[in-house]
Amino acid sequence: MAFHIYNTLTRKKELFEPVEPNKVKMYLCGPTVYDFFHIGNARPLIMFDVLRRYLRYRGFDVRYVVNITDIDDKIINKAIAQNRTASEVATEFTRAYFQDIDKLGIERPDLSPRATDFMRDIINTIQQLIDRGFAYELDGDVYYEVEKFVGYGKLSGKNINELQAGARVDVDDRKRSPMDFAVWKSSKPGEPWWESPWGKGRPGWHIECSVMSSKLLGGTFDIHAGGVDLIFPHHENEIAQAEGASDCPFVHYWMHNGFLNIEGEKMSKSLGNFFTTREILAKYPAEVLRMFFLLKHYRSPINFSEERILESQQALERIVETLKNIDLILADFQDVGAATDETIANQKAALIDAMDDDFNTASAMGTLFELVKSANLIIAENNFTKENIVTLKAIRELLVDVNEFFGIIPDKSSGTFGTDESFYLDMLTEIRRELRDARQWGMADTIRDRLQSIGIELEDRKDKSIWKRNFNKK
Repeated sequence: MAFHIYNTLTRKKELFEPVEPNKVKMYLCGPTVYDFFHIGNARPLIMFDVLRRYLRYRGFDVRYVVNITDIDDKIINKAIAQNRTASEVATEFTRAYFQDIDKLGIERPDLSPRATDFMRDIINTIQQLIDRGFAYELDGDVYYEVEKFVGYGKLSGKNINELQAGARVDVDDRKRSPMDFAVWKSSKPGEPWWESPWGKGRPGWHIECSVMSSKLLGGTFDIHAGGVDLIFPHHENEIAQAEGASDCPFVHYWMHNGFLNIEGEKMSKSLGNFFTTREILAKYPAEVLRMFFLLKHYRSPINFSEERILESQQALERIVETLKNIDLILADFQDVGAATDETIANQKAALIDAMDDDFNTASAMGTLFELVKSANLIIAENNFTKENIVTLKAIRELLVDVNEFFGIIPDKSSGTFGTDESFYLDMLTEIRRELRDARQWGMADTIRDRLQSIGIELEDRKDKSIWKRNFNKK
């Protein structure tokens, strides 16, 4: 299977060849659990959930790890501000994180390691870095000596000689170079700590991901993913640590999703445009949010706005209502036989080609909408020849099939997107049918006209009435 990925490390699109045939080991940088995660964090969580599902759909055995950073400056600062322990803060927001990814329809990772559970491994790796000459100790702190790692900058493309002192790195006059970064921090009064050969302290953020990913996926694994904002310094430092502690290449393919802006501006609490995923989910269904992200290529920047979300909702409604109408029609045609349609098969191949071309969900969605358009044309014309019924059945099977990785069509029993509206439209359609049976034509026509004014068309059949959406009136 020819699946290609744009590799940030090589800056080109490459044929994906896993370390082990038919097995994929994949790591995504997860949340630092000091607050509810924001809408920008939701993008990699959703997109790489879809990638994991797609790789599995294509026949790969996928081992997917998303870490939890449960010890960090942000957690400690929040704990101090609230007069709580860091562990209490981390526990609260770890629970919230799992609640929110469940609401988003994100499948739980195979493993969700917590940094505090890997403290012995972290300490051992730091000692290896010291023994190999890549790190040094200063008064209980341990720093990685960047200039000792020849490949530093290979992921981000940055030249070490051009990096300025203090640029996203803690300024400390004791360090051998301003660019050296902490892998172990000595404890301050009131902070959590662990015993180590260098005294009481805790790990730096970068070393946590290097150790957890290597321990759970092996010295060299296939895909490391995250937001583009993590390329430097986080992922650059991960490489330096992992490859400095061993003689193995760390990761073969690096995948990074683009930035998310709010109404064209960078999300910021100071601008008043900072939204948690939990806040967005209180207003919009999870499936709509998934659709919003899938309509854009994962590497492209994306603009979050009310207009774009409503467009995503309408696009999803079109798919859901088309499926509903196909089901109603197929109920009257039980003996159709196998759904073999060459045109639909070709469209499926085009959709898969798009997904295989650097995970191009936007192009794949375009093919999906063509399928929906074809189905709605048949339905609108009431042209239910045997050939067209086979086509509708093939379209339905394909929509359900690809939802295995897109995860946008809600389960009818889930009580989520579209359920309330469908319930009331079904009820109004039935009431109108009863009015017609009772020859109360005036009231029946009023219901029909009111529904028609909002883009809902009613179709009367021999033994029942059905409703369907007229998307030309959207």
